[in-house]
Amino acid sequence: MIYLSLFLEFFKIGLFSFGGAFGMLPLIEEVVVSHRWLSSNDFYSFVGICESTPGPIAVNIATYVGSIQGGFLGSIVATLGVILPSFILILLIASVLKKFIENRFVKYFLQGVEPVIIALILSTGIFLLMNEVGIEMKHVHFEKASFMILMILLGCSMIYKRVFKRKISSITLILLSSIIGIIVCSILHI
Repeated sequence: MIYLSLFLEFFKIGLFSFGGAFGMLPLIEEVVVSHRWLSSNDFYSFVGICESTPGPIAVNIATYVGSIQGGFLGSIVATLGVILPSFILILLIASVLKKFIENRFVKYFLQGVEPVIIALILSTGIFLLMNEVGIEMKHVHFEKASFMILMILLGCSMIYKRVFKRKISSITLILLSSIIGIIVCSILHI
């Protein structure tokens, strides 16, 4: 029964998600938390892990949740559930792509969906930021270490961009955040 539940829930996520992984995150969180497959804190922690590992976030989360709920077969079923809608949709669209894209109703639909996608991505970013610095929607508390790490990273990023006229690479930023995290948490004895 868990396999069917995993497949159907992740299939719905894949079917009704627009805007890529960050657009999917609110829907994924709602599903995995409501089914008690992950707690809200575990979900946000795992999103952070997914950001630093190869592969799409939605697939990584589906695979992880599937494996903790149903072992190896659960991970396969959940992963198939989340990727199958996109696969089917791309196959259907590919055959009629030119006419499909030029259809005015499709254009109107995409124009209508675009602000929602932007709002979903923005809200996910805000909630991830709030969670990381220790601000929870239920009760507010402030984590000094997380806030300090965020401010140091923002400062380093702005200085680097000003000096070298380009952004810090994601890999460098992850390594830098790890080092800063170790230093700040050691100083604060966390």
